[in-house]
Amino acid sequence: MQEREEIIKLTDISKNYKVGTETVRALRSISLTIYKNEYVALMGPSGSGKSTLMNILGCLDSPTSGEYYLNNKNVSKMTDNNLAEVRNKEIGFVFQTFNLLPRSTALDNVALPLIYCGFNKAKRIKRATEVLNSVDLGDRIMHKPNELSGGQRQRVAIARAMVNNPSIILADEPTGNLDSKISVEIMGLLENIHTAGNTIILVTHEEDIARYAHRIIRLIDGKVASDELNPEIKKYKKELVELTYE
Repeated sequence: MQEREEIIKLTDISKNYKVGTETVRALRSISLTIYKNEYVALMGPSGSGKSTLMNILGCLDSPTSGEYYLNNKNVSKMTDNNLAEVRNKEIGFVFQTFNLLPRSTALDNVALPLIYCGFNKAKRIKRATEVLNSVDLGDRIMHKPNELSGGQRQRVAIARAMVNNPSIILADEPTGNLDSKISVEIMGLLENIHTAGNTIILVTHEEDIARYAHRIIRLIDGKVASDELNPEIKKYKKELVELTYE
């Protein structure tokens, strides 16, 4: 049996914040491993620590203690400049609010991360066009965000997250601003991206969204309360196909 490849390894990760004279322990000695091509949901109520954990996984924040290895690199002790480089090359972000540049076309929004990687204009346009085609937006590449529906804007955001071929795609409440039908379409798209070989970490508080992930990690009070494979994933994958193409 082929050994699975570790892509994320957290060892005793803790994060403390000072609030006045009080110390808030947002994360408490979290240890977990995520493997290449996994599809993981991070769940938890408000105050559970899931947003703090997402920020650390996305190299947007550093832990107070513990070690975080991403692709065998210890990123927990990196400088801000090094973390910025890791974010650009290794992590694709998808946000609830899309975070698109309003005056730029879909093509320019998707191509933007490639500027910081040193791609010339021709290569940026070629790669961005390829990725927009892969999310079924080939006929919308010159449209600006206000000319797109909410679902289309999230597809642009997903294309932007994929454009650098990142190690992981980190999706923070990606359906939070979408209706139920469009939410299912976006979850179907994420499933297709996972099937193509990408590692996806989905942060959500919604049970009906988390059920599409293959593994569900639940946080309570800054600790991992449960970490289980989704026993019904085949059922929900079938449901995605039926709902997306009906």
